[in-house]
Amino acid sequence: VAEGATAIVNGRDEGRTRKTAEEIDGPGRAVPVHGDVGSKEGVEEFLDRLSSVGNIDILVNNAGIFEPTPFFDIPDEDWFKFYEINVMSGVRLSRALAPGMKDRGWGRIFFISSESGIRIPEEMIHYGVTKTAQLALVRGIAKTLQGTGVTVNAVLPGPTWTEGVSEFVEKMAKQEGVSTEEMRKEFVPRFRPTSIIQRFAEPEEVAAMVAYLSSPLASATTGAAIRVEGGLVDEQDAAPTACGRFLSRLESRPLPRQKIWATNFAI
Repeated sequence: VAEGATAIVNGRDEGRTRKTAEEIDGPGRAVPVHGDVGSKEGVEEFLDRLSSVGNIDILVNNAGIFEPTPFFDIPDEDWFKFYEINVMSGVRLSRALAPGMKDRGWGRIFFISSESGIRIPEEMIHYGVTKTAQLALVRGIAKTLQGTGVTVNAVLPGPTWTEGVSEFVEKMAKQEGVSTEEMRKEFVPRFRPTSIIQRFAEPEEVAAMVAYLSSPLASATTGAAIRVEGGLVDEQDAAPTACGRFLSRLESRPLPRQKIWATNFAI
């Protein structure tokens, strides 16, 4: 928006989606288009509403849920739900919007994945599996769109201080009898000790990478997994290897059980 783009802000709650759009300021404009993209029917309804806005040149697939749960306590329904929301939302939106980008000879598709797609977290394996699936999707879709001017990339944040995470940390702080600020400061060193920056990233720091990759400067970057995780992932973890090795190198301490939703964005 700061560069004059029109941003489509999507969220499940119509009121909050509108409020978020109103808070975005710049030469461009932000248009709220509410809808739940976590289901096939929801994506279809969202695309119907989106049709009146115009062509979409940049798609940021950011819908997702996570919930710390021991592997043996995760029922089949949760596996299917996580895959439906975290993976299929991006599949359906990319499938619907990429052909237009291809026809126009330019476009950007992003999947907001996670460092959990490389270092599968012991406390939420189902979440990590969906984030790994996104990395495979990015590579495959990028190859499908080779030579078209449309790039497809994954951005891998680490612990990031979003609204949902702040609520999560606040509940942890209450459980342990400390302030939210104290828990915020000790969370990364305690639960993600390999982080080099030793703090939560800010959403703006992740968004800055998406903004760069959306620009003409990044036209040669596609099919890539770009890490914005504060150096949390060691190179040996990031190297291609068997899933068994991923699981054998788990270092993170389990987190308390809690569910957090994110929203989806298109530009």
